[in-house]
Amino acid sequence: MNKGGDQDGNRTDYDLLIIGGGINGCGIARDAAGRGLTVLLVEMSDLAAATSSRSTKLIHGGLRYLEYFEFLLVRKALTEREILLHIAPHIIRPMKFILPHEDHLRPKWLIRLGLFLYDHLGMRKTLGRSRRIKLNPDDPANPLSPRLRDAFSYYDCWVDDARLVILNALDARDQGADIRTRTRFLTAQNRGDHWRATIAGSRTAAPQTITAKALVNAAGPWVSDIIEQNLALPAHNRLRLIKGSHIIVPRLFDGPDAYILQIEDGRIIFAIPYETDFTLIGTTDVPFDGDPANVAISPAEIDYLCHHINGHFRPTLTHGRPLSAADVVSSYAGVRPLYDDATQEASAVTRDYVLALRRDYAPGDKMNNPQSDSRHQAAESEGAPLLSVFGGKITTYRLLAEKALERLAAFFPHMAGRWTATARLPGGNIPDGDRDRFLRAKMAQYPWLDENLCQRYARLYGSRMDILLKGIGQMADMGPAIGPGLYPCEAKFLIRQEWAVTAEDILWRRTKLGLTWTEPEVTQLEQWLQETA
Repeated sequence: MNKGGDQDGNRTDYDLLIIGGGINGCGIARDAAGRGLTVLLVEMSDLAAATSSRSTKLIHGGLRYLEYFEFLLVRKALTEREILLHIAPHIIRPMKFILPHEDHLRPKWLIRLGLFLYDHLGMRKTLGRSRRIKLNPDDPANPLSPRLRDAFSYYDCWVDDARLVILNALDARDQGADIRTRTRFLTAQNRGDHWRATIAGSRTAAPQTITAKALVNAAGPWVSDIIEQNLALPAHNRLRLIKGSHIIVPRLFDGPDAYILQIEDGRIIFAIPYETDFTLIGTTDVPFDGDPANVAISPAEIDYLCHHINGHFRPTLTHGRPLSAADVVSSYAGVRPLYDDATQEASAVTRDYVLALRRDYAPGDKMNNPQSDSRHQAAESEGAPLLSVFGGKITTYRLLAEKALERLAAFFPHMAGRWTATARLPGGNIPDGDRDRFLRAKMAQYPWLDENLCQRYARLYGSRMDILLKGIGQMADMGPAIGPGLYPCEAKFLIRQEWAVTAEDILWRRTKLGLTWTEPEVTQLEQWLQETA
């Protein structure tokens, strides 16, 4: 293997080459770098540009998975829920969910049993337990339809999913990993004790060749394409692509609680308070066959979500009319790369992950040609390892990363042990995880900072907001606003610290300012980025 660098002195040999900058790829990169491995992660677009930023934004056990007897998955997820709440308290927070009862769907005893299991399957230390509650149709604070009289409450957690990916990438970089966005994985050849791979960055003139002892395929919806097209290997495992879509509408109800609605087709729909002034509604489960890079919500999905919201809530928009497509402020759709377990219904496909480890040589390699080399029979057990990630959910990403490193441990005997369960993610150094007390402390530390801006910085960056505001002592030092709520100091911080390149990176994945910006304001940011580049 090449132990040197390229002509510019950049490293070209690594222990791990990770393909994919979603939550699983960045989680594995963080874990591996912290164990002392040299890591290169390549992402063809922006971090969290696909599935990982298009979730329902929940850290949850998956209450409905109990109906499919996925007790192990729920237990793992509930345990991870507590861990993630501890290590990233600035971007993860507890949230109470109200589950109205529908007499004709699931009996009360079944829901009570499910919630009892939900309370006790995992390591519940921080969150409250479930309860049965009565809904008062005359209570003005109750936004649900008067026909709904009984309900249950339980707790899960909300997460800024895209920022969770960014924080894992940041910590991976801090541990020594090389994180390259806008860089495509082109191909690789298995050389027996290492992979020889070719990658190409969008800003580099020529492809680059690097070597790695192991290859991790965490490409999400493209994981099978990487195996079959880029590596020219047969796929032993299959993906099932399921499209999940969400809509964002003006806030439908007051209060901090979210709602989980039972639907006649067996699915559930969430209605979640979102970014102060909005409600996030989703999701759908639709089989998908196409390019995951070109996915969007359909009019039928919008109508489906609006129809079921109208069936459960009072008309609470400005004009007191039912929710319709005209009220949708924004929408997004993502392709979930679920492991194909041959389940008929899309909503019943397992959300658990499969880690597929293989060690065969690429077709055309001398070692894989039985006519030219007698060692062909040993190829599958002697090649450099390829670990592919099929399926998974954002809640269990950290555990998935641990298991991935365990599968690769035999190839890295000097690798250190587990460490991520207690190590705070960047910005998560909030005493006792008390977000309210942390915010009060930051407001006292920066009395000149606009209160709404201070709250947003504390929520997005946690203790890293001190890095953002270093050297700034008054609002005038922030520079003239580029657009509503965005100042040059933050934009430059996101470019220099968090791999942001485009207006979309900044407005949607690093922040959610895009929800309130106009097209001319977006254009102004794009012009600023061009002038700053």
